[in-house]
Amino acid sequence: MADSGGNGAAASSGTQGANAKAPKTERGRRTLRKLLDAAALEFGERGFHEASIAGVTSRGGLSIGTFYVYFDSKEAIFRALVEDMGRLTRAWIGDRIKDAPDRLAAERVGVTAYIEFVRQHKNLHRIVTEAHSVAPDAYRAYYETFAEAYRRNLEEAAARGEISDGDHEERAWALIGIGSFLGWRYAIWSDDVDIAEIGAAAGDLIENGLAPRPPFAPRKAKP
Repeated sequence: MADSGGNGAAASSGTQGANAKAPKTERGRRTLRKLLDAAALEFGERGFHEASIAGVTSRGGLSIGTFYVYFDSKEAIFRALVEDMGRLTRAWIGDRIKDAPDRLAAERVGVTAYIEFVRQHKNLHRIVTEAHSVAPDAYRAYYETFAEAYRRNLEEAAARGEISDGDHEERAWALIGIGSFLGWRYAIWSDDVDIAEIGAAAGDLIENGLAPRPPFAPRKAKP
């Protein structure tokens, strides 16, 4: 899973989005960031239905009035969090793959970077998952934004001769699926496997596929 949000450069990790009222000052941007960080804890720990605006402001050390300067409702800040996680994820991965020598190397590094991100931001990952039922349009937009940038990067890599040509949109969604479920297994459900080992296994699959390669020695299936 190696997507930088566009053209190989790290995506912006800013906080402005369609669901938040854009701050005009640096102080305002810091306050918005505090609200989003507090909301990540509140929604991540309690879930959308149990979370409250009062819980968000209490965690952030802010007033209820300050909340309404930036958001109209609990749903609005929840949607902003989903959007914010997309920016943070793409920026995190982009920063780590920017020095990769080619696309295949970037894919391997990207898998490890994504799992590392999820391990450190488990609350945000759970928020995006809950968006599937709470805000399905925001959930879909999260993945479609990721997939479009991914498709573009794969297309550019094919033009440079770094990967084979093909249907890059379908490839993008398949690669996102690999990263997403590796995140569930090796970051959310358990984090006891070394990230480098996961990246090597996923990288080998992406580079070489499932076809047997000589010399071939059948491996004993894991119990």
